Amino acid sequence: MNLYLHNTLTREKQRFEPLDATRVTLYVCGPTVYSHPHIGNARPAVVFDLLYRVLRRLYGDVVYARNITDVDDKINAAATASGLPISDIASRYTDAYHSDLAELNVLPPSVEPRATEHIGAIIDMIRRLIDADYAYAAQEHVLFRVARFTDYGALSGRDPEELLAGARVEVAPYKQDPGDFVLWKPSSDDLPGWDSPWGRGRPGWHIECSAMIESCLGTTIDIHGGGHDLIFPHHENEIAQSRCAHQGAPLARYWLHNGFVNVEQQKMSKSVGNVLLVRDLLTEAPGEAIRYALLAGHYRGPLDWTAEGLTQAKRSLDRLYGALRDLADSEGDAGDLPAPFMAALTDDLNTPRAFAELFAVAKTAHQTDDPGAKRHLKGQLLLMGEIMGLLQSNPETWFAGGATDLEAGDIERLIAEREQARADRDFARADTIRDELASHGIAIEDRPDGTRWRKTG
Repeated sequence: MNLYLHNTLTREKQRFEPLDATRVTLYVCGPTVYSHPHIGNARPAVVFDLLYRVLRRLYGDVVYARNITDVDDKINAAATASGLPISDIASRYTDAYHSDLAELNVLPPSVEPRATEHIGAIIDMIRRLIDADYAYAAQEHVLFRVARFTDYGALSGRDPEELLAGARVEVAPYKQDPGDFVLWKPSSDDLPGWDSPWGRGRPGWHIECSAMIESCLGTTIDIHGGGHDLIFPHHENEIAQSRCAHQGAPLARYWLHNGFVNVEQQKMSKSVGNVLLVRDLLTEAPGEAIRYALLAGHYRGPLDWTAEGLTQAKRSLDRLYGALRDLADSEGDAGDLPAPFMAALTDDLNTPRAFAELFAVAKTAHQTDDPGAKRHLKGQLLLMGEIMGLLQSNPETWFAGGATDLEAGDIERLIAEREQARADRDFARADTIRDELASHGIAIEDRPDGTRWRKTG
């Protein structure tokens, strides 16, 4: 089955053809580790985790690199504000990022390069750019000559002068042109720094990714991904410096970008006070519900995050887990992926269509009584869930996972009392017990094979 992806560089959907079908390469810009990840950080991690799963299904061997930016002025500022060492800040929030993504069922990448581990490669790439006259040293800085790269602006599709006019361009006396961007800058004694031909200093943000891609994946990779906000200047600058360091060779053949995340129809920002941290959302809903909500809309469009959307995601997963619970007595065969489901995902990760196919299988499973069909459908549900990064829990664990102040034994005791009350035709008592359970966040469902319960909080 062919995979089609929307390439930001060509501005059209294209059939994906890897350079080497036995080794597909994918690079995604990871976090700058200075604070806890918010829902905007989580969206690219989840989106490209889905792409990684689809690529592995289609090609088998996929080398997925997602970097950690662990040297940056934001990290330095966070360390100053907290009074902690810079290395402690980077380590603390790297761990927080890993922990939160694990709750969202995001797989670890094949390799996770850190900027501080690639300083030698960064210095080497900068030296090559200087030797080729694409960069210059000035006052302990090294800067890239934007005017020397004639294709600057191709990714964003805008004129370089228009791009630079709309960007926050730092005006500095050491720049030959206002649009030139920093590859290396000096570090004072209280900041991280490394010895270099241009003095003790640290790398600029853009050169870090170019050097890590070269070190981990090679000169030209198959897919480069990230958030829409990275198209300019970050990815535009990556292309410029990488192509100039590699005699014009492309950095990536396909560029993918996910849309912004807004919160209740407002741009997420600290000034508005609506920055939603993943760790806080995890106190409101399971990680799978957050993942579902992030995948509910097509990845290229903006996503409006709402409390109702998260609640709806949880309800949708309840339906899917309910189908699996109905199939609890079926072993589940090896299963196959329904063609319409894979057709949706291979059509530029069309998750809304993929979810529709997932629910169609769940509905069929709910309606059939044939044991063989049940085994097959259960296998399909589990396999579809694996690709989507969902349905990873035992159904009973899922339904018992909400918030309540009752222990499982207390719930079972109350349900047994209610069943006895119904047997005694004491329906008022039975209703009272139902209401009591509901007040503790417990929903019950009467079925021919007995009463089931789940937590709703």
